[in-house]
Amino acid sequence: IGEIACRVIKTCKKMGIKTVAVHSDVDSSAVHVKVADEAVCVGPAPTSKSYLNMDAIMNAIKQTGAQAVHPGYGFLSENKEFAKRLAAEGVTFIGPDTHAIQAMGDKIESKLIAKAAKVNTIPGFDGVVKDAEEAVKIAGEIGYPVMIKASAGGGGKGMRIAWNDEETREGFRFSSQEALSSFGDDRLLIEKFIDNPRHIEIQVLADKHGDALWLNERECSIQRRNQKVVEEAPSTFLDPDTRRAMGEQAVSLANAVKYSSAGTVEFLVDSKKNFYFLEMNTRLQVEHPITECITGLDLVQQMIRIAKGYKLQHKQSDIPINGWAVESRVYAEDPYKSFGLPSIGRLSQYQEPLDLPNVRVDSGIQEGSDISIYYDPMISKLVTYGKTREEALKKMEDALDNYVIRGVTHNIPLLREIIVHPRFVSGDISTKFLPEVYPDGFKGHMLTAGERRELLATAAALYVAAQLRSQKFLGDLSRQWELCVELDKGVHMLGVSRSGNNYTCSFFNLRYLCNHFSVSCVQFKLRVLSNLAASLSKHMPEKVPEDTSSILRSPMPGSVVAVSVKPGDNVAEGQEICVIEAMKMQNSMTAAKTAKVKSVHCKAGDTVGEGDLLVELE
Repeated sequence: IGEIACRVIKTCKKMGIKTVAVHSDVDSSAVHVKVADEAVCVGPAPTSKSYLNMDAIMNAIKQTGAQAVHPGYGFLSENKEFAKRLAAEGVTFIGPDTHAIQAMGDKIESKLIAKAAKVNTIPGFDGVVKDAEEAVKIAGEIGYPVMIKASAGGGGKGMRIAWNDEETREGFRFSSQEALSSFGDDRLLIEKFIDNPRHIEIQVLADKHGDALWLNERECSIQRRNQKVVEEAPSTFLDPDTRRAMGEQAVSLANAVKYSSAGTVEFLVDSKKNFYFLEMNTRLQVEHPITECITGLDLVQQMIRIAKGYKLQHKQSDIPINGWAVESRVYAEDPYKSFGLPSIGRLSQYQEPLDLPNVRVDSGIQEGSDISIYYDPMISKLVTYGKTREEALKKMEDALDNYVIRGVTHNIPLLREIIVHPRFVSGDISTKFLPEVYPDGFKGHMLTAGERRELLATAAALYVAAQLRSQKFLGDLSRQWELCVELDKGVHMLGVSRSGNNYTCSFFNLRYLCNHFSVSCVQFKLRVLSNLAASLSKHMPEKVPEDTSSILRSPMPGSVVAVSVKPGDNVAEGQEICVIEAMKMQNSMTAAKTAKVKSVHCKAGDTVGEGDLLVELE
């Protein structure tokens, strides 16, 4: 949660500026609280009572005598009322003025301004959609597929793609609920969904004296549920002419709303390099570090200078593209469930790969930190850079392999598979990359025959090494071990011998020499047994898998938003039973079969854990 606060504090220290951190009660020992000069608690854990509590934050400003506020991203970063209240108290908002926030924060108004500024826009309905039936009518006029999205939205919240009338009705309901929960504003709009596009955004920087620059692009096409996972700068797809055209349109839009500060203009780009305005984020973006890597600019420093009233120090011709940078968003979530459902817990072990060259980690947590259901599940932003894309990707692979996270499920296995996938390496990507590459969901790394043998040998050698460490307690152990290693329901017999620090494993008539062990981030479940234990294990009863067609368990920790059934109701297969909200996203839980509801074990407002029983069917 405090990642961006830590990032801002770092630049403030460099500039000799003292800082105050605000925090909720559950964040009282967070890293951003420790690194700031002062800290003020602004309320309990729920965001509405703390990080979105304007009164408490205004009190913290008065109490500490703060002269300026950097809002980071999320929460109040694009809230015009907050910016107005700061202005009324003579406190500087480190961001654009309220006019620009209002104009660009409303997707309907921003699209009209973009059209007037001669920025390419997506065909759609320029207005607020009143209800689900009007949504269906408009969708029919535009033509499917359509995108339903929150007018005040951002960060993938309150967005749904609909391919037919039924999905439009359902999308309208979910998007408006999510928008109200995340932004306090349930207005929606509808536009044509551009199939298979790239998501490419332009970073802009503008001062209060009418000067504006574009700082090249970031490719953010690797996404799940409209949220970015891997970003890079520059894009493999843009040629200099398209880049310039997009940059000039972005600056034209910034000038149209008298923008000042750092901002980002997001575009969808089709296969023929036609680009369409998506939205403008009137704040610092999560992925700003990759732009900093290729331009050499500190964007937070630039924002502070602009807010103070200084002119831009650079001209457009000064802005370089030096090398290549890649960012992986490391999340506390299970990548094997819908490419990432939230995971909570305490970080029992945490070690960032900062001993590697050209690696940057922006995080707000440390060993012992808790990941809770209240806030976004991002652990950190892992950034690598090099002279070429190939070099940056190789460094990312090494960094992911050397990142140690224990205590929560995390998405490093998925990140690593993405950055070495041939389609990604070749630059053949779109926002549909994940569902196209993994149509049945992410299953983990698929082992080659050589990798399988190496994994089995390493597991056997590690088992023997652990046994040898215990020999002073167990007495002398033999120099030759006959082992059984189980992997993916397969059973493999291995012989292991040791000489000094070397272990030799023999199986499949092959011999492997293991003289050092390196463990990468790709995880596999193996079981290593002695031959005696293996022969006895067949007498152990196997646990019968639970019949999941008759029960509904929560796939993640979260809170119950709504329950649509009661005992005795008949439900059809695929019918919604309840809605679970986790980390600000709403997820519909559906029946696996047509049946009668036997019992309901949750109600709206309940907090549930992963695996908790929600509903039983007969």
